[in-house]
Amino acid sequence: MTILPGQLFIGGQFRAATKVEPVVEAATGEPLGDGASATEADISDAVAAAGSALPQWRSSSPAERAEVLLRFAAALLSRSDGTSQLVTRENGMPISLSRVVNGIFPAALVRYYAKLITEHEDEEVRRSQIGHTIVRREAVGVIGAITPWNFPQGLAAMKLAPALAAGCTMVLKAPPETALDCMVFAEAAVEAGLPPGVLNVVAGGASAGAYLVQHPGVDKVAFTGSTSTGRSIAETCGRLIRPVTLELGGKSAAIILDDADLDATMQGLREASFTNNGQTCHLSSRILAPRSRYDEVVDALVALTDSLSVGDPLDAATDVGPLVSARQRDRVLDYVEIGKASGARLVVGGSIPDDQPRGWFVSPTVFADVNNSDRIAREEIFGPVLTVIPYDNDSQAVDIANDSEFGLAGTVWSADTDRATEIASSVVTGSIGINGYQLDMRSPFGGVKASGLGRELGPEGLDAYRTLKSIYRVGPA
Repeated sequence: MTILPGQLFIGGQFRAATKVEPVVEAATGEPLGDGASATEADISDAVAAAGSALPQWRSSSPAERAEVLLRFAAALLSRSDGTSQLVTRENGMPISLSRVVNGIFPAALVRYYAKLITEHEDEEVRRSQIGHTIVRREAVGVIGAITPWNFPQGLAAMKLAPALAAGCTMVLKAPPETALDCMVFAEAAVEAGLPPGVLNVVAGGASAGAYLVQHPGVDKVAFTGSTSTGRSIAETCGRLIRPVTLELGGKSAAIILDDADLDATMQGLREASFTNNGQTCHLSSRILAPRSRYDEVVDALVALTDSLSVGDPLDAATDVGPLVSARQRDRVLDYVEIGKASGARLVVGGSIPDDQPRGWFVSPTVFADVNNSDRIAREEIFGPVLTVIPYDNDSQAVDIANDSEFGLAGTVWSADTDRATEIASSVVTGSIGINGYQLDMRSPFGGVKASGLGRELGPEGLDAYRTLKSIYRVGPA
């Protein structure tokens, strides 16, 4: 795989960007390469290319689109090893995780939607009072997709796979922190024979994203990122009456019930609470522990964090790598100080590891004796920091879990699956796991409250890129 620096992919052609931004390796702090920084003119060119390609791609049959998408999936998969390593170097994701979510998952998701569109009719006939109605599902149009740096390949695929399958065309705007790996999609598109302009790939900062959101040639916006940015995007789309899907932040609760097997729970929390160095929106970062077992839970969490291997993200044995940037590391360390000042008890971590003098590392951290009103319990930290909050009974645990502006995910841990499921049903959230948490690409994912609008994945993820049209006809079908 050869990724040239400072490239844009517009209208089926690679071209050198007039502006570039350095991409820095998370584990070393050293320059990794120059990424493109798209200008407004670049964004306009990409939107125009997507608009020109839309009529032909939208009118193609599901079988024709599926054939191209299957080639696209194969091209992505053939690059998976190089892609996984590149992302790990960009954002610090442990390679064992990157191989799955950046290497394997995007191709699998493209294949899933390629198959799904051939299994469902784009129109149906319904009997009406005057005769019958043809109900059609049609592609929304040109999609402006804005993706984050924490799962750059996987989260981009969650947008482009269903959108392209539905017959939409797209401008994918990647962030500057992972401006190199986004070009993998462009390379794969060329190899697969994706028609020019169907997928356009650019990287850039906040101003490029804002310009894409309000561009008159965009028919829908799909965004994953912070709640604050999501609010701004929602305001713009609301004013323009433009459809938008928002997958935003979270501060999810892990409710550990009094009958939970703590050994199994801690093993599950390795992923549910620390995945991707804590840089994951759906993590269970608020640990709700029954007061009767509170000290036991805190001790188990300390043992868990002590068992995590912190170091080189390219080492398959590493559990926790560096954060994406110096700014993100400093943000997390600032929250540690906020936690200390609130009176919470720092029981482990809370600093830069002594054996990691380079890169943007923060030790896995646990605060005990946290009040749910504390900032470290209410605001998304986006790093390896957990807060442990006591509760007295199941009802209070649910109340604490729901006492949050967010509603993206969560977990419940219990030896009694039925009891855990009943509690999970009372948590106001878009998704929740019982004794574990793992996204299912065949089922919808998304948030409520300040965690977003709309859903991705599953058939619902395809519907997000289609609009409904009713054609009323007099007489029999």
